[in-house]
Amino acid sequence: MKLKEIYELAVRVGIEKDPRGKEGIKQVLEEARKEYESLKDPERRFYDREKLKNPFSDTRILYGNPDLEVKTVIVGIDVEAPELILIDRLRQKGEKIDLCIAHHPEGRALAALSEVMKIQADVWARFGVPVNIGDALISERMAEIRRTFLPQNHMRPVQAAQLLGIPFMCVHTPADNLVTDFLTRLFARKKPRLVGDVVDILLEIKEYAFSASLGVGPTVFVGDKKNRAGNVFVDMTGGTEGPVEAIEKLAAAGVGTIVAMHMGDKLRNEAEKQHVNVVIAGHIASDSLGLNLFLDPLEKKGVTCLAFSGHERVSRVKNSN
Repeated sequence: MKLKEIYELAVRVGIEKDPRGKEGIKQVLEEARKEYESLKDPERRFYDREKLKNPFSDTRILYGNPDLEVKTVIVGIDVEAPELILIDRLRQKGEKIDLCIAHHPEGRALAALSEVMKIQADVWARFGVPVNIGDALISERMAEIRRTFLPQNHMRPVQAAQLLGIPFMCVHTPADNLVTDFLTRLFARKKPRLVGDVVDILLEIKEYAFSASLGVGPTVFVGDKKNRAGNVFVDMTGGTEGPVEAIEKLAAAGVGTIVAMHMGDKLRNEAEKQHVNVVIAGHIASDSLGLNLFLDPLEKKGVTCLAFSGHERVSRVKNSN
């Protein structure tokens, strides 16, 4: 596959599994088009025109020729200068690595991470939180995240890739959409009665079973395994953690258990206050699951997928070694 085909695939599968639906994505792209057309120089000159066709600001080709033929990719959760130097060392030893794919964004994709957080209001709306309330809550949190990431040294890993000649891209929200869709459908089918059942269902998945073998498997963060699960909300897309106030709104809307990658103390305390069970599935295991769901189509097309930096490759391609 060509590099641009891998990138286009990431965008396509991300849209297919996006909680906003195709009409919602169409509206996002239309809003980007109107925004761009309303601009004048110099704003128009610096506008990220990828937004006109890609609704995921945290998924980009960071460095490399889009027409590059890719036979082997190496995929990691976090890829910065040390990981890129490791790839360079592997190449020196004879490994044929054409492309590095990171999950967590770097470069321009990291600087724009806050933009994908709008998804969260649409996810909450599915559980009955009015969109006007969701929009208001997430807007404040987006501004907070924007301020947090603005001063960071975004280009450090990208420049390392350039100097080492390693094509580099990141796939964040599309992979998170894949894992959110996968688990949401799984829980809907399995209908867990107790919180402990939620944990048991997760442990049937290879990525979570592997993390459990390392002592960092799915865990009940708030509540008890014997508690009834109620409505299960999979909270794994939308850039990063949402606002504390969203917990109260979800509880009022009837959410009984939140299944998340991770949760800070402020959100955890609010979940306890609202009597909402929380199961932490695991950050790295969840990211690996999302990446693996993305990599399977690449493997079907003959691309060899190597793993490092926390990612564990689990193939779901039939008849695959």
